[in-house]
Amino acid sequence: MTTGNLLLDRQLARWYPLTDHAVQLALVDAVPSGVRFPLVPAGRRSGKTERFKRFLTKQATATPGHYFAAAPTHDQAKKIFWDDLKAFTLSALHAKRPSESDRIIFLPNGSEIHVIGLDKPQRIEGIPWKGGGIDEFADVKSNAWEANIFPALNTVNPLDPDYRAWCWLLGVPDGLNHYYDLCQAAETGADPNFKVFHWKSAEILPPDVMEATKRAMSAKQFRQEFEASFETASGRIYEDYGKHNWTSATIEPHEQLLWMHDQNFTPLSSAIGVRRGASNNDLFLLDEIVLTSAVSKQSAVEFVERFKDHKNKHVLIYGDPAGRAGEKHGHASDYTDIEGVLRENGWQFTRRVKPAAPAIKDRQNAVRAKVLTASGDVSLFVNPQTAPWCHKGLSTVQVKEGSTFQEDQNNQYQHITTAIGYCVDREWPVIRRIAEVAPLRL
Repeated sequence: MTTGNLLLDRQLARWYPLTDHAVQLALVDAVPSGVRFPLVPAGRRSGKTERFKRFLTKQATATPGHYFAAAPTHDQAKKIFWDDLKAFTLSALHAKRPSESDRIIFLPNGSEIHVIGLDKPQRIEGIPWKGGGIDEFADVKSNAWEANIFPALNTVNPLDPDYRAWCWLLGVPDGLNHYYDLCQAAETGADPNFKVFHWKSAEILPPDVMEATKRAMSAKQFRQEFEASFETASGRIYEDYGKHNWTSATIEPHEQLLWMHDQNFTPLSSAIGVRRGASNNDLFLLDEIVLTSAVSKQSAVEFVERFKDHKNKHVLIYGDPAGRAGEKHGHASDYTDIEGVLRENGWQFTRRVKPAAPAIKDRQNAVRAKVLTASGDVSLFVNPQTAPWCHKGLSTVQVKEGSTFQEDQNNQYQHITTAIGYCVDREWPVIRRIAEVAPLRL
């Protein structure tokens, strides 16, 4: 059945039926049952955000007031919520159109739904909220809950003094941080306003999708993202790296070299690898150039001397996008210096550097998934004899104290693992590999 209004028909179609799941149904009943703050550390792509959007829409339609849908940044909030909430509320029928600039939906009963980025947590203050939800809560600033969000939700509206605002706190775990602390406190049952609702993605997604996901991710990231397990980030960043990643292989003269850089002053670190294996999908790190107090041009001089007898004179260059600094103004950069030396010595090259640096966690997760996937696949190999800094970096680099992902800068091997990460994230980004799993309706 269609209404003849194309936009309205599309919005109505967004209300497709969902498959019932016992914990999700209990979650939907949580706020009406008196739980003000449902904590939802559930598996990725398992329907938690979908359930929230529908619940929020129904509450705003039933009870006039101000409501919110929030995420760690404005761009995330817009991407996660804006179009879907316009569809769920059937905004095509509203007399007052949604504000695209302020991200506010105006319902016919007087309710407003605000889409908010919490990169500035104070944005949530000053409005008498009826309720709302925060997605990717583990990535919200650690002090925002106590300093801004919780006080805002506890502000009593003098026009409705007996009402208490509610808020769903959704996301996947990200180390033992503020989200973990709230969930642990809720599990004690000491405060009935808080309750944890947890399920794994495998309870919702088909087995073939889960198996494909395991092949794309490291075991640690899979447990965190799809089993919603609070994984400690202390200790080694690449904790699955071990003997299964070692090789005695060396570079063959015909192979195309992959040269990956971290433009740090000292030690100036770069790794050299080749692609092998089925579909050319395995990365073998078989050499490296590590210089003290050097610049990129000196690294290039070392490279052309070391590989002067190599037959394949076409090298792929990877590294930090910051190494391009100065180019748009016609100045030399780290990469133009390297490429100038290569050109002078008869080498061809292709620069495979992203326009912007990947997020640290994305870079790390891409390397983890090459080291060992959740399904047990290994596609990164290191020769500890010919690439000792690569080996020691993957073996020893840890997170900075107090962080769940930032790398310990005091470890001199950290720079070469960063260089490796630039290459792996460019060629085998985890986000793309997961996206290759067919999207599902939940």
